[in-house]
Amino acid sequence: MKKILLTIVLGSVLSFVYAQGKSDTWNEFAKTKFEPKYYEKLGEYIFYPNFPAELKAQVGKEITVKGFYVPFAPEDGNYIIISKYPMSQCFFCGGGGPESIAEVTFAKDPGKFQVDDLITVRGKLQLNADDVDHVNFILKDAVLVK
Repeated sequence: MKKILLTIVLGSVLSFVYAQGKSDTWNEFAKTKFEPKYYEKLGEYIFYPNFPAELKAQVGKEITVKGFYVPFAPEDGNYIIISKYPMSQCFFCGGGGPESIAEVTFAKDPGKFQVDDLITVRGKLQLNADDVDHVNFILKDAVLVK
């Protein structure tokens, strides 16, 4: 009985330590500071990102993001939008900020998703500060992680 209890305690401690060492991509995105600037073409203020150095260092490297599918990308494209939060709380419909969404461009068609499907994707990080037709955090050549 002591061996079983010791195994459970040791396993719990190791999983806690492992979880602390893993990077949470959404928390890394949240370190980005945003500044409102007037965008003449749209006639309104848009939040422009100031990416932290540690996030800039990840550009071109593979990262993994787990998030909720939200249907705000054209259905005929090979990209989707995922959110840290379900659709009712996401950047587009709820109170989430621009750091809580990411655009995912797949290397090959991953199939269809339903609203609020929780999915994990891996792709090469690209940061976007200027193109208002895309979000600030983009994963290119992404694959669906099972």
